[in-house]
Amino acid sequence: MKELQLRDAKATLSAVMDLAVSGEPTVITRHGRKEAVLLSFEEWQRISRVPDFADLLRVFPGEPGDIPERSRKPARALRDAGL
Repeated sequence: MKELQLRDAKATLSAVMDLAVSGEPTVITRHGRKEAVLLSFEEWQRISRVPDFADLLRVFPGEPGDIPERSRKPARALRDAGL
């Protein structure tokens, strides 16, 4: 991953964007600290999409018996029993 100071990124923004679109993100630094990353919009969409729990359960590769049954006791009773 390429790293550029802010002033250099401003001066070469078009080239930095071309790199991002071609798949190479660039870290933008300010005063020596990493402040931002320029990446393609497509990559940003891919990594910002977080599946919800129901979607994860739908694609679970195991069998129904792989997930243990929930205890019928309330959590407080389990905690009090030291479980």
